Amino acid sequence: MIATAPGRPVSRPRVVTALGITQILAWGSTYYLMAVLARPISADTGWPIAWIVGGLSFGLLVSGLCAPRVGRLIQAYGGRPVMSLSSMLLAIGLCLVGLAPNLPVYFAAWLLVGLGMSCGLYDAAFSTLGRYFGKDARRAITTLTLFGGFASTLCWPLSAFMVEQIGWRSACFAYAAIQLLVCMPLHLLALPSIDRPAALAAGQSKAHVLAPAQRPLFLLLAATSVLCGLINSMIAVHLLTILQLRGAELAAAVALGALVGPAQVGARVIEMVVGKRHHPLWTMLTAVTLMTVALVLLWSALPVTALALLIYGAGIGIFSIARGSVPLALFAESQYAAVMGKLAFPSLIVQAAAPSLGGILLDRFDPATLLALLGLSAATTVVLVLAIVRRTGRKALTRTG
Repeated sequence: MIATAPGRPVSRPRVVTALGITQILAWGSTYYLMAVLARPISADTGWPIAWIVGGLSFGLLVSGLCAPRVGRLIQAYGGRPVMSLSSMLLAIGLCLVGLAPNLPVYFAAWLLVGLGMSCGLYDAAFSTLGRYFGKDARRAITTLTLFGGFASTLCWPLSAFMVEQIGWRSACFAYAAIQLLVCMPLHLLALPSIDRPAALAAGQSKAHVLAPAQRPLFLLLAATSVLCGLINSMIAVHLLTILQLRGAELAAAVALGALVGPAQVGARVIEMVVGKRHHPLWTMLTAVTLMTVALVLLWSALPVTALALLIYGAGIGIFSIARGSVPLALFAESQYAAVMGKLAFPSLIVQAAAPSLGGILLDRFDPATLLALLGLSAATTVVLVLAIVRRTGRKALTRTG
């Protein structure tokens, strides 16, 4: 647990609810923004869509490069100043996106947005919860992912409405205002500050240093996160294209793709109910196994696409929980935020490159080849998680973590 500043007790419902709201708005105004705004921006400016979407990839790259430092800052100072800074950076960056007269300014804007993403998306939020609640943060992490699961559901229609009513530039300004007027006050009012001297006395300043015995576990976990990030990013961007290349009409592809979101939320609800009974590594193993099965089914071209996408959605839904709760169980509380930052670094960089890589593969090969490679990657994650299970030991895994 933590030492908070005087008069600022930690209220779990207040912290989780505030972070849940800000996660929806942060994801909706960054990661999910270009799905709606890319074509209107291109139509208005004449910029190629590849470059417009490339702004998001650049932002993810910046976010990954900054993630280790952000983790150490949260470990030292808590989430309140870091996540408040995220709201400010996102507001400035989104304003600059809306004002951008050319691509260089547009990419400069995404540099700021990327900095804000590193300080304010899941990895930072998970680190904040771990910093406040220690080993008891698992349920809070699960609850937070339930909020996050509604980001695209709520913000895609909102973005589309704003583009239609006020244009894409004003939509960016509106999201910037939301960051300043909604998210920043929630971060400042709901997240208690950390007693810095007490944190230093507890050895937090060296929390980012891993012991030699911890490094193999960390590397296995990092490799798992990288491959799952690669899979998720490619599927998120290219799923509709894959389905259409396999003969589905656009409306049918959209309807099938829409199954993934509810499956994520449903699986997270189940994990919330049963998760406390088992170690989070079993959640991770279940997640990567479901992803593997789903991708094999999609590759096989059997008439079970809807079932495959439901299974896939369930897998990535609970993986988002596992990637926050497994490090909490495997490493010391004092290391958690720093470890999360280190894990986010390679994963976000791969996610930044994955959409372009997927596009190249689809241009040169058929969808079955891409699905086969993704299925092989998912099967590799099963092997990696089993290796973590083996190194952790049966005795440790009997604890729920």
